[in-house]
Amino acid sequence: MVIIPGLEVSTTAFTILLILTFWELIWKLIALWNCGKNNHLGWFIAIGVINTVGILPIVYLLFFNKKKAIKTAKVKRKRR
Repeated sequence: MVIIPGLEVSTTAFTILLILTFWELIWKLIALWNCGKNNHLGWFIAIGVINTVGILPIVYLLFFNKKKAIKTAKVKRKRR
């Protein structure tokens, strides 16, 4: 049992909480990096403020981040 001042938490619960914290942190950092690179200020603020256990950053990376890459590829083809 892990003892936090004023709160007793089982080792299993503490381990799950720790894993979820690192999961959120990793996805959040990746998504924030891509938001900054793609100048998506609204997404940057939303991902930075809202804690969703990695769901919001994953949604951004899967559905909204690729649009920038597709537009960039189309512009490069037109220039040739």
